[in-house]
Amino acid sequence: MNLRNLNTFGINVDVEEYLPITSTEQLRVKAKEYAGKDVLILGGGSNMLFVEKPKIPVFHIKIPGIRVISEQRNTIYVEAGAGVVWHELVQFAINHGYGGIENLSLIPGFCGAAPMQNIGAYGVELTQVFDHLKAVNLKTGGIEIFGAESCEFGYRSSIFKTKLKNQYAISSIVLKLTKYHTLNISYGSIKEILEQQNIHKPTIADVSKAVIKIRTSKLPDPAITGNAGSFFKNPVVPFSVFEKLKIKYDNIPGYQLSEHEVKIPAGWLIETCGWKGKRVGNTGTWPQQALVIINHGEASGIEILETARAIRDDVFNTFNIQLEPEVNLIGINQDDF
Repeated sequence: MNLRNLNTFGINVDVEEYLPITSTEQLRVKAKEYAGKDVLILGGGSNMLFVEKPKIPVFHIKIPGIRVISEQRNTIYVEAGAGVVWHELVQFAINHGYGGIENLSLIPGFCGAAPMQNIGAYGVELTQVFDHLKAVNLKTGGIEIFGAESCEFGYRSSIFKTKLKNQYAISSIVLKLTKYHTLNISYGSIKEILEQQNIHKPTIADVSKAVIKIRTSKLPDPAITGNAGSFFKNPVVPFSVFEKLKIKYDNIPGYQLSEHEVKIPAGWLIETCGWKGKRVGNTGTWPQQALVIINHGEASGIEILETARAIRDDVFNTFNIQLEPEVNLIGINQDDF
C-alpha cells in the first residue's frame, strides 16, 4: 500500500500492512489481534513526516460520526469519531450555532489527532473546549476514558505524545461547546479583517471566515503543495532572554505567557535568518510563511528532515534558541532530530 495520498507532505512511501479502521469495535478487535506488536496509528497524515519507510502495520483510523450527547442551558457536548475531518467538526458546530472552536477553522487533520497535538490557533487551544476522549488500549483492546487532566496537555503536546506514546489509539473525542459565546478576536489579524468588512458585532461564523481568510492567504493547500503546516513549535524563553534579544532586535515579536516566560514566533526567527521562500533542491519554505516547510514535488522525507535541521541550526547560531519540531517524525526517534 502506498501512502503518498494519505500524508499531506506527499511523501512517496510504501507499507506492507495497511488496515483501515472504521469502527471502535474493529479497533478493539485489531488491537487484541496485534497485541504485543508495534503498530503505526495514522489519521489524516497532516502532522507527520515519513523519514523512513514504516516496517510495522499501519492502523488508519477512519471512525466516522458527529453527534450531540448532552445539552445544558449554555453548554453542548459534542462527540466526534477520530476519523472525522477536523474542519468538518468546526463546520458542524458553526452550522448549529455552537461556539468555541471557530478560531480553529481549517486546521488540517482528523479529530483523533486534535488532543494528541493539543491543536491551537489564533488565541485558542483545544484544552479550552475539551471534555474527554475515548481511547483503545493497544495491548488489551479495552476502552479507556481520559479527561483533560489525565491527558496532561502541554503546548502542542499531550500524554499520548510522551508517556503513553504508541500505547493507545483514540477512537472519539467530546468537546464542551457554548450556545452564548465569548468571542476571541484579539489574536493575529482577525479583528482587523472584521473591521475591514465593516462587521462590528461578529458571529462565530464571521470569526471562522476571517480565520479561513488568514490561513488561506498565508498557508499552502497540501492538495497542491505538500506540507504539514507549522513544522516547528513557537519557542518559549525566559523573559530575561527576550529582553536581551530585544536590545539587538528591537522589532522581535513576543507574547508574554507569564511573569517569567515569553513565546516568540518561530516563523519570525526563521524569516530573520533568511529562510522565507528559500528553496533547497526539492524542499524549501513557503514564500508567505517561513514556518512552513514544503515539498516541491518529489522530496523524500530525509530531504525535508535535512532542510529542517539546517533551519534549526541557523536559528540556534543566530539567536541561541533551540527550535523543536511540531511535526511527528516517523522512522526516527523524535529526540534524534
